[in-house]
Amino acid sequence: MASVKTVALLGATGSIGAQTLDVLRQESDAFDLVAIAGGEQLTQLAAIAREFHVRHVGVTNEAHRATLSNELGPDVHIVVGAAGLTELSQRADVVVNAVLGFAGLPVTLTALQCGKRLALANKESLIAAAPLVAAARSTPDASLLPIDSEHCAIHQCLASSPAREGYPDVRRLLLTASGGPFRGWSRSALAAATKEDALNHPTWSMGAKITIDSSTLMNKGLEVLEASALFGIEVDRVDVVVHPQSIVHSMVEYVDGSILAQLSRPDMRLPIAYCLGMPERLDHRWGALDFTSALELSFEPPDLDAFPAIALAYEAARLGGAAPAWLSAANEVAVAAFLADQIRWSAIVDVVARVMDGYVADPLASLDDLIANDATARRRAHGIVGS
Repeated sequence: MASVKTVALLGATGSIGAQTLDVLRQESDAFDLVAIAGGEQLTQLAAIAREFHVRHVGVTNEAHRATLSNELGPDVHIVVGAAGLTELSQRADVVVNAVLGFAGLPVTLTALQCGKRLALANKESLIAAAPLVAAARSTPDASLLPIDSEHCAIHQCLASSPAREGYPDVRRLLLTASGGPFRGWSRSALAAATKEDALNHPTWSMGAKITIDSSTLMNKGLEVLEASALFGIEVDRVDVVVHPQSIVHSMVEYVDGSILAQLSRPDMRLPIAYCLGMPERLDHRWGALDFTSALELSFEPPDLDAFPAIALAYEAARLGGAAPAWLSAANEVAVAAFLADQIRWSAIVDVVARVMDGYVADPLASLDDLIANDATARRRAHGIVGS
């Protein structure tokens, strides 16, 4: 690699953050971690700052700043809240956005507007703010690379296609889904699903929110929206197929019938390394397959009756405007309510559907529009949860 790239890792104490740190440890000659941000895990955040000699750290509130200032000393610059994330997003060549939920939006917009490489693990900010992100992506030198294993796979498969608008030689994108912990469960069986059941993902180790999204298949609905926004391909050319082994991470079907796929063992360090290293590939073996052993690959359509979240996402895409923002915001509220034992698992998608029933068309022309729509959807979702 020609020169050392500086990295800002925002969401450093989460699952993606931990795996990004694994990559940086192995590639210490190629990358310099200069900024981090995290949530409530201050001891973990301080340990990362010490290990990597980080001099810029973001926290959520003033009390956390005081605690870390005492812990790390005066040589470490500590910033707070959304304004702090915005500042840190300008400090590195590569910005890894692993912030949870809508709170990651300032990172996404700022990094792109500053012409940075954005390695995006925060799908909600792209989905909710697709028109705003599209405008920011036009900034000179700005680039957006997806850390999601599915979209990273598609990015690699599309490399063989001329980057013409809308990819006219592509018939469709095929997003693979593991099926989550409830694959094969009937709608009646799902009525009794517990938190322990929902958090027991068969193939991936992820944070609680994305694991619950995987259990409802809302994650796959959100990924349909994300794929459409990322690659400029209309949503009706994005399909979902269940692939329980999580070896084929997604596929691209071309108009001549050829299908290209990216295969590897489930390991998020592979797409993280891909996004950090582009245009070079880092020399590692994360996700490597052993073809001397038997390998079974199976595929099936998703059960749209038992998992209606996917249909909700397609409908949000067709409505356009602020509808995807409503979908994402309502889902965040419903998942948080489930994790707090306020609603049953079977009520998560029902809450989202009831919020979407009240959607009134809004073109989403500005950040203020987005913030207002996000607040409206959350207020409605909280009202439904409370009732």
